[in-house]
Parts: sequence; C-alpha cells; structure tokens
Amino acid sequence: MSKLYARKNDLEHLADRIDEVIERTLYEKRLVGAVIKVAIDGELVYSRAAGFADREENRPMREETLFRLASVTKPIVSTAALVLVAQGRLQLDDRVDRWLPEFRPRLQNGEYATITVRHLMTHTAGLTYRFFQEENGSYQRAGVSDGMDQSVITLEENLRRIASVPLLSTPGTEWRYSIATDVLGAVIAKVTETPLDEAIHSLVTGPLTMHDTGFTAIDPERLATAYANDLPELRPLLDPDHLPFIEGTAGFRLSPGRALDSAAFPSGGAGMVGSAGDFLQLLEALRKGGSPLLSESLVRELTTNQIGDMPMAYWPGRGFGLGFTLLKDPVAANTPESPGTWRMGGTYGHSWFVDPLQRLSVVAFTNTALEGMSGQFTVDLCEAVYNRNK
Repeated sequence: MSKLYARKNDLEHLADRIDEVIERTLYEKRLVGAVIKVAIDGELVYSRAAGFADREENRPMREETLFRLASVTKPIVSTAALVLVAQGRLQLDDRVDRWLPEFRPRLQNGEYATITVRHLMTHTAGLTYRFFQEENGSYQRAGVSDGMDQSVITLEENLRRIASVPLLSTPGTEWRYSIATDVLGAVIAKVTETPLDEAIHSLVTGPLTMHDTGFTAIDPERLATAYANDLPELRPLLDPDHLPFIEGTAGFRLSPGRALDSAAFPSGGAGMVGSAGDFLQLLEALRKGGSPLLSESLVRELTTNQIGDMPMAYWPGRGFGLGFTLLKDPVAANTPESPGTWRMGGTYGHSWFVDPLQRLSVVAFTNTALEGMSGQFTVDLCEAVYNRNK
C-alpha cells in the first residue's frame, strides 16, 4: 500500500470517528451546535459545521459562524504581548507598575507586591477570578468583573477594583488561573498608546488576516446563540445569566449581549468574538514557528513550561507556558496527546489543542456551555482524533 493511499485512508477514518462523536453528542442533546477543524502538517484535513447556531430560529451552524470566545481570547492577547517583546517595546520581566502606575495590589500583610509581565502571562501574579471564589467573595464585594458580564465600568475602573483586593499569594509562588490577562491587556494598551482592540488588530489579527475576530461581533447575523447545559433540555442563555461551576464557587456571570456592545470594556482574558477558522490560523502560525508575528525562540518560550512543579488545580499532568497549559505527563492527565501539547478552552463552550510532535492542531468551537469546554465531548473528540478507544 502506498503512503499516499494509506494517508488518505487514515484521514477518511479520522473523519468517520469525529463525525460519530459529533452525531452522538448532538443526539444526546449535550450540544446544540459546533464547528470542528483539524489541521495536520499544515493541511486542513477535517472541517465541519454541525447542529444549530440558533435552535429556536432553525438557523444551522455554518463554518463562518461567530462565537463568544471567552478564554480563547487569552492566547490572542498573550501573543500580542509577545509581539511587543519581539519589537523591543516590552520585556517579560518589566514591572507592571512601570506601565500601570495605579495598579499596585498589596499582599495579605499590607505590603505592596511586585508583579511582572511574566507573572501575568504565567498566571502566577497572586490574582484569581470572581467565579472561582465563594459567593460574596472579595472580588464580588469589590465589584470586579470577570469580563463576561454586562459591565458598565471601564477597564481602568475594573483594574482599580482588582488592585483594591489583597493578593492571594506572593507573585511567582503559586499558579492560579486568573484575571491576569485582563491586566495584561491594559499593559498592551498602555505600551502601544492605543485602545486594546486597535492594538490587538495591529499586532495579531491584522497581520494574520483574522478578519472575523474582534471585541464585538463584526456581523451580528453570524453570531451563534449561546446555550447552557440544563435538564431536561439545553436552554438559551439569558442576558444576564448565571451558570454553576465547581461546587463551593460563585460560578459564572454571563451576559451574551456583551458580544454586541461596543461600549463594554475590552476584556483581554474573556472578551473577544471570532470564528473557528480565524483561531486555527493563529494556532498554525505559532505551531509553524511564529511567522509573521514571532521568532521561533519566542514561540519556544511561549510553549515552554514556566511554572516548574507548581500544582495546577483541575489540570493534573500539565504545566503552563506564557498563556496556556502544556502537557507534561500524559498518564497523569489521562490523555493520548503527546508531551508538550498545548491546550485550553473557553466558558461559552470551546476547546482547542496543538500537538507539535504530531504536527496537529484542533479547534472545537461550540455554542453550549459548559459541555463544549469541559464536558465528555472534549474527551471523546480528543480520543477520536488519536484513534484511542477506552
């Protein structure tokens, strides 16, 4: 059998496996709709839109559908920061208060903390998220926005509120997934002396022709309706709405209408809107070495574990680079991915991963929270890609 024929046969089976996962998940009413894209060695080998972008309006999902990205925003903004590093305009070990003099959180003992850009990008700044805290936690009492609610405050006011709360730990000593990328976005805006949306376009989305991606939907008619997993039926998210998360936490406060509100502050950690195809362009540019944005050396830093053996709650077997998780131990993580694989997701129902050893990039955007981010669908899709049967 020729190598070309074997590859074609493998890809046909790949499509069959992914199709089966999608059809089963839709049939079991765990997702309303999804767009899945898989690239191997730079070639788009699978691309499918399935289910509904809006179930009630009978509007089918399409490959050009736009999604609220939630934390899929983070790799875009983190890449923008590294472009500034490549240009010599920012350094990873710059103190944040060099750029944001008013952002000076204190430690638990009342002393001012020293936070660097690297701390923000590695989520070791001592910050957290409101949705991780208990109900009526310190962020809620301070009025902090996680960047997904319908907030009428400015980015500057949100930073003031964040800085008013004592840090949970000394910067550089603990890893904690957090609102740090919102602070990073403010740094980027200050360095470039432009609003964050203009900075991101100039640094990342413009050069990569990611025309679908911004802080508001470029075409409201293409925006997917957001849904929540609920019993007995998946339901459209209200505006505003609340979704439970981990037991004992306050959970997510979501306002889907934020994606259409140009007055909402640009959240660098959760505020962008875009398409699956656009995001795959970013992942592939990084996987191939960074051109035209970054040097290979900066991509290596982006994709190298920066936190040593710091424990990562909820992500066993993984470390963290300069914006997303990195697989250290596939056995501990119970995954077929290769060591070094990059992976993250987004609250509104997204997951993605890049396996550099396999030259593989996978983007799975859905309109269903939280199944598309952390449900069984993400496990089944990964195993279908790697042809692992449990």
